[in-house]
Amino acid sequence: MDFIALIIDFVLHLDKYLSVIIQDFGVWSYLILFIVIFIETGLVVTPFLPGDSLLFAAGAFAAAGAFNPVLLFVLLAVAAVLGDTANYWIGHSIGPKVFTGNVRFLKKEYLEKTQAFYEKHGGKTIFLARFIPIIRTFAPFVAGVGKMRYGYFISYNVIGGIVWTSLFIFAGYFFGNLPFVEENFSLVIIAIVIISVLPAVWEYFKAKLEEKKAVEIASISGK
Repeated sequence: MDFIALIIDFVLHLDKYLSVIIQDFGVWSYLILFIVIFIETGLVVTPFLPGDSLLFAAGAFAAAGAFNPVLLFVLLAVAAVLGDTANYWIGHSIGPKVFTGNVRFLKKEYLEKTQAFYEKHGGKTIFLARFIPIIRTFAPFVAGVGKMRYGYFISYNVIGGIVWTSLFIFAGYFFGNLPFVEENFSLVIIAIVIISVLPAVWEYFKAKLEEKKAVEIASISGK
């Protein structure tokens, strides 16, 4: 529980934590951000790490002069693409065998939800999943499990990584230092998280309604 509370506090106060990181590590902060984005997208056991919100916060600090925005974008776009690539090959190598329920963050329900999303949207899932927490982490893994052709996967991976990082970094760069955003940074981060998960919530309830409708039709047909 303490670990979860720490993660929540870190996400909600990214501006304060990132400020400390920049002060303590200087230019090495680029490497720290690179590693976080790589791990968040590259390891199925770390879907809890901040992605969208971290990119936004980093963009805001770039606007304040702490980072070079172009260098920041290039490095984190590369981290995002490499992360998905690593995740794909992990899934390709070990498959669904790890989803036994023994690992806390590798719940079978996450795999099933991602598979359903993947089956509905096909290759576009690799692109669309970039903008949805948790699914973003599992989508490339599932693509690897399903032996998706790598040439097909990498095209969506590169485009998705570039669009995702540029959108949030430059949103932070242009809007992160507005007085309202600075004064309500935690609320803005919460809003980013909520907006990010809305598509997944929508898909969940839509699937439930379709399932209920199918049961009702089957019940009527059986009479």
